[in-house]
Amino acid sequence: MEYKSRIADTILLDKLEEKGAVVIEGPKWCGKTTTAMQAAHSILRMDEPTRRDENIMMSELDPEKLLEGDTPLLIDEWQIAPKIWDSVRYQVDMRNKEGQFILTGSSVPIDAKEITHSGTGRFTWLKMRPMSLYESKESSGEVSLENLFLSPEKISGKNPFDIDRLAFAICRGGWPHAVGMKEKSALAQAFDYYDAVVRSDINRADGINKNPERVKLLMRSYARNLGTSVSNSLLRSDMISNDAETLSVDTVISYVNALKKIFVIEDMPAWNPNLRSKTVIRTSDTRYYIDPSIGTAALGISPQDLKNDLNTFGFLFETLCVRDLRVYAEYLNGEVLHFRDQTGLECDTVIHLRNGSYGLAEIKLGGEMLIEEGAANLKKLVRKIDTSRMKKPSFMMILTGVGQFAYKREDGIYIVPIETLKP
Repeated sequence: MEYKSRIADTILLDKLEEKGAVVIEGPKWCGKTTTAMQAAHSILRMDEPTRRDENIMMSELDPEKLLEGDTPLLIDEWQIAPKIWDSVRYQVDMRNKEGQFILTGSSVPIDAKEITHSGTGRFTWLKMRPMSLYESKESSGEVSLENLFLSPEKISGKNPFDIDRLAFAICRGGWPHAVGMKEKSALAQAFDYYDAVVRSDINRADGINKNPERVKLLMRSYARNLGTSVSNSLLRSDMISNDAETLSVDTVISYVNALKKIFVIEDMPAWNPNLRSKTVIRTSDTRYYIDPSIGTAALGISPQDLKNDLNTFGFLFETLCVRDLRVYAEYLNGEVLHFRDQTGLECDTVIHLRNGSYGLAEIKLGGEMLIEEGAANLKKLVRKIDTSRMKKPSFMMILTGVGQFAYKREDGIYIVPIETLKP
């Protein structure tokens, strides 16, 4: 299968120039190893069946020999022999050169007791996510997020999607293996991923066996609460209505944390700007799956089901937009946050760069009424920001799903179909 270039390709090359070793992390099936192979000059596959036991033994007896090879050396499934971490750190120190190693592996976290050094100063981390629409060649890429920070006078772009293609993209997700498959097979990939999480992956996160039915209930409840700051107590209440057994909040928290450890869940932190008023900012994280298809699989729904329920369509569309914005923001050395205060004023996403620049973006599936509502929210928030103590926003944007064109309104707000956006 032909490799589809990823935004992470460029980030990986940059990080190899910064540190001796790069650790690529993220959910399984998102393409970590394949992306690492594009930059590696040699590969050590720790899980190769005929050499697995030998590799583990060598990682303890003679790790220096094991780590020979043209650099960058990719060590795939490194967690099979956790002690190799310290060996890599030692080699980075001894060689005193950048770009020596790339480590990839299972999304299951490693027992810290097997590692004696954190890797600070020697390692850097790269987080990969499922493919954005631009990476899957489904966004026209006519509108650049980076360029929006320069506040262009004009933007233009045409949405290549109709509502059917958008519903399909949400349910298929950004799994590299699914992109390009026939529709039936492509849609099955998210359900296979969901089944693997329920049956085994969540247990491997912390070594504790969990009740599969409760995992399903939690994932279903999470899917119904995407884009909200619903508490763990409310998740429990949602689950317990279908669970005759006693279920504590602590148990719910342990399940949620396990899903976070294997990168199924990626909640969004709150943004804390300087405001003119003393309005209290709510700082609870907003709930999101790392890919919208996990939500559709948890709910057991199809593209047609989405079209029949526009409310569900809307919050899963928001999850798709958040996924893509995170991928693009990573490229720009930024992060994606949310804003909500005690008055109910909120902003779906704030793209905040390392240099302090930021843009405000509301996410609306489509429709003039929703777009006007989003525009009013953005302008109200801007009026609250104390620009004497921080920068004013570089841009205000409304991301849409079914709008036909990208353009700049007379009030300066950009209307951008997600299917036209790129980094």
